[in-house]
Amino acid sequence: MGCGAGSIAIPLAQAGHPVIAADFSPAMLGTLDAGIEYYGLEDRITPLELAWDDDWDLVGPVAKAVDVAFASRSVTTTNLKGALAKLDRTARRRCAVTMVANSSPRYDLHLMNAIGASVTCSNGFVYAFNILIQMGALPQVTYFESPRRDTFDSLEAGVADFSRMLEHGNEDKIDRLRDYIAQHMIENPHAGEPGSKGVPQGRYMLDHVRKVRWAFIAWEPVSAPSS
Repeated sequence: MGCGAGSIAIPLAQAGHPVIAADFSPAMLGTLDAGIEYYGLEDRITPLELAWDDDWDLVGPVAKAVDVAFASRSVTTTNLKGALAKLDRTARRRCAVTMVANSSPRYDLHLMNAIGASVTCSNGFVYAFNILIQMGALPQVTYFESPRRDTFDSLEAGVADFSRMLEHGNEDKIDRLRDYIAQHMIENPHAGEPGSKGVPQGRYMLDHVRKVRWAFIAWEPVSAPSS
């Protein structure tokens, strides 16, 4: 089971399917529905529009509905303890979350440091770990990095793309950003090929790989099975 953080519309009691795929976004669920139909997985996956702030007792999966409950990069909520508790009550054997362990995936930390831009790093995974300890769990943490390549077709296109990172007081770093990209842009040997999202890659890329560090936190459920 995976979860997002938005609104809920579809009730679910006993699904009877191996996988409950939950998300708050109707658009994301629409993409999932298309994939389910394409691969013929209607009897294997149950989509569910579900948010962290919804009352799962009313509209979410029942307690201990799945063997494993996990949320990958989606624990975005003002009530982190409540979200972790909902995962815990839903799983019979194992729970897991993946949370960012440095700067937001929106940023290229190497580039931001090079141009003297400030970046706030996330400590949400530390809070999650401590909350789980308080809940009586024994969480295990594994760190890993995912590489990302940003490609573009010209210097100005690159500046326009990376300038999205210049927020929260960094807006005056646009000239430094342009200089950095001009010095570090190189030919992309895979230009025109589909990228990670299926979009054709641009002609240029930077001479370093953008890396995002993640914390994978797993634990055995501490909530008791429902009677």
